[in-house]
Amino acid sequence: MSKINYKSVEEIELIRESSLLVSKTLGEIAKVIGPGITTIELNKLAETYIRDNGGVPAFLNYHGFPYSLCISLNDQVVHGFPGKHVLVEGDLVSVDCGVILNKYYGDSAFTFAIGEVSDTVKTLMRVTRECLDLGVEKAVVGMRIGDIGYAVQEHAEKHGFGVVKELVGHGVGLHLHEKPEVPNYGKRGSGIKLEEGMVIAIEPMINAGRAGVKFWDDGWTVSTSDKKPSAHYEHTVAVKKGKVDILSSFSYVDNVLKEKNNN
Repeated sequence: MSKINYKSVEEIELIRESSLLVSKTLGEIAKVIGPGITTIELNKLAETYIRDNGGVPAFLNYHGFPYSLCISLNDQVVHGFPGKHVLVEGDLVSVDCGVILNKYYGDSAFTFAIGEVSDTVKTLMRVTRECLDLGVEKAVVGMRIGDIGYAVQEHAEKHGFGVVKELVGHGVGLHLHEKPEVPNYGKRGSGIKLEEGMVIAIEPMINAGRAGVKFWDDGWTVSTSDKKPSAHYEHTVAVKKGKVDILSSFSYVDNVLKEKNNN
């Protein structure tokens, strides 16, 4: 698709419903993720939850992708396959989820620490999530795509981390990937001007080491070229005047993790 599909107020509400189902699915993952569970079990749980709530897993069979979740471990950046891998203490796990509900797509991702992780990984997770927040802040009418990328890149690189350039955020709506592309790097004041009715997924993919990545022979999995860990967080947002409207939510995950930490 070459043109940007601007969304009506009604369409944005439908995308919000889809995005919140994604957010709640990630909340269900948060309840069970931990040492001893396999990544394929997480995939099954997500698929069941999405279908039970009237949705369809957006990733399943998307260009032939064989699973409902992308689960990327440690040095994997994105698009990892769920499988028999048993999670262990110290693992870093990015879970990317999409749904179709009432014909509209929602998309969000969250990175989980399994048990106690290294200080480097803790910092990577914190900074990547801050990168997302800083990028999202720029998604208002009158700013440009480059302003989002600059905000993400500047914050990540200030901490000595690498910003993945081969993979980008994207428009969301009746399709999972629409125009415009939303890179996690860029120059302030450059690129397409953001306008009311745009709905985009902003998704920093930040590496603990170098920015370089390698693409696996499975045609999907992407990992860091230096084998250092990578983190990934993603929100679907609607561009508005003055203040961004975040359609997905991390509150479901955060509440579960808070409860788990208090027990």
